[in-house]
Amino acid sequence: MKQGVMYGGLAGAVWGMVFLGPALLSDFPPLLLSCGRFLLYGLVSLLMALPLARGLLRKLVWADVPVLLRLALSGNIIYFVLLAAAIQRVGIAPTSLIIGVLPLTITLLGRNEADAPPLRQLVWPLLAILAGILCINLEALFNVEARSLPLFDQLFGLGCALLALACWSWFATDNACSMKRQQRFNSNEWSLLIGLATGLLAGLIWLGALALDLDVVQPQVAAERWHSFWVINAVLAVVASWLGYVFWNASARRLPLTLSGQMVVFETFFALVYGFIYLQRLPNLLELLAIVLLLGGVCASVWRHSQAPQVAPGSAQALS
Repeated sequence: MKQGVMYGGLAGAVWGMVFLGPALLSDFPPLLLSCGRFLLYGLVSLLMALPLARGLLRKLVWADVPVLLRLALSGNIIYFVLLAAAIQRVGIAPTSLIIGVLPLTITLLGRNEADAPPLRQLVWPLLAILAGILCINLEALFNVEARSLPLFDQLFGLGCALLALACWSWFATDNACSMKRQQRFNSNEWSLLIGLATGLLAGLIWLGALALDLDVVQPQVAAERWHSFWVINAVLAVVASWLGYVFWNASARRLPLTLSGQMVVFETFFALVYGFIYLQRLPNLLELLAIVLLLGGVCASVWRHSQAPQVAPGSAQALS
């Protein structure tokens, strides 16, 4: 369990970097940022997979292909499209407030696993995590400038945020169950296969958008900005995508869903830390309270799980 928590924290540490990408490349549309990042993620995965190609092909079966494509779509492509649409319609604060419920939704979806403690034992840790998420977003939520948006745009944006929440919640549970059902691939190999599937899909989407002559993949920016685009997305592809998924898969393989889902709060925590460094400021009292609640909730949840009876890895039953 200690290793699983450590890998979950490392995954959050590298995933927190993702929030800096849009800030540094604000003149590029979200769809293009997503396609660029995931296309490079696919190329990095291909390079990493080449030395292992013979072994991967020997262990890969046709039944794995739809699973990998499904995970690539739900956890990467569709999720980021929905997230970008929500941010464009209703802003970052309301969207992040909805997405921040991920630890709760993943925990609820994993409540029937054999190695999970009774849900009633996790009520207070989950409430602490939710209170921390509320504190993070409270100040931003009530200090954003009022915008007169059409009702349809507001409802559409909130709907996209809710669908993004459902999408990644489903991905997290589906990915964990898929890894526990098959023992042929280790965490690194599974991450590489998801990366290859994601890169293929991102490339096809980009080519399709170019064929349709969509403006979202043809921004009018200076040549040096394209250099920044590729450099930043290359860093995100290697660190946040490839390495992040290696850590996350290693964590998900070792922890029950009721605990691995709460590892997502480390992404929020490290995003805050990187944001403070980027803005060159210290956290205020509300932000400090949020950090204490987030970390305290996770620590309490880890303790609760450590008291639960342990079962052998891979013995968790399928989710109902």
